[in-house]
Amino acid sequence: MAATGQDELVQFASWLAVAPVPFVPEVLLHQADDLQGLWEATGAAAPPYWAFAWLGGQALARYVLDGDHVRGKRVLDLATGSGLVAIAARQAGARSVLAADIDPLSREAVEANSAVNRTEVMWTGLDLLDGPAPHVEVVLAGDVLYEQVMAARVLTWLRGFEGTVLLGDPGRDYLPQTGLTELASYEIATSRELEGVPVKRTRVFTQP
Repeated sequence: MAATGQDELVQFASWLAVAPVPFVPEVLLHQADDLQGLWEATGAAAPPYWAFAWLGGQALARYVLDGDHVRGKRVLDLATGSGLVAIAARQAGARSVLAADIDPLSREAVEANSAVNRTEVMWTGLDLLDGPAPHVEVVLAGDVLYEQVMAARVLTWLRGFEGTVLLGDPGRDYLPQTGLTELASYEIATSRELEGVPVKRTRVFTQP
């Protein structure tokens, strides 16, 4: 793979193997098995978060698919990455889903993954944390608390949202110890390259 610029996006997602997400086999994703290698190939400033099914997203997707939490509702998937949670929401009967991510390569991944799952997901590259939430009833946020500044912005923004918030997190450093209500807990297999352990407890929360 050769590096590319923003104005000439090679279809990286299409080069990745399509496989079911182990903990959410209802969803197929173009997934990478080498984080560092793909990052070098894309030449992007940020790691290719869109090429992996991160634990918080897997837990959130599982929770959404196992209930009626989004059925018939307008949904936002914040920091969507691969689109895993957005696709799960559509499969779970959401009326509409907006997938948001500031990484332009995420758009390609979301479009490729939506196509392989035969789902319709809208996408935006706007930084929604700079303003009010779009006209949605549910915000889904999977694995968004891994970096201090980002976590502070996300949590402040979510507190200002008046609808339902569902947050998936595997115990990242900036997960608050108070102010969230746990809804579900899962033991999810992962890899030592991504998480340093083979299995990690991952929980789904809401805010009161």
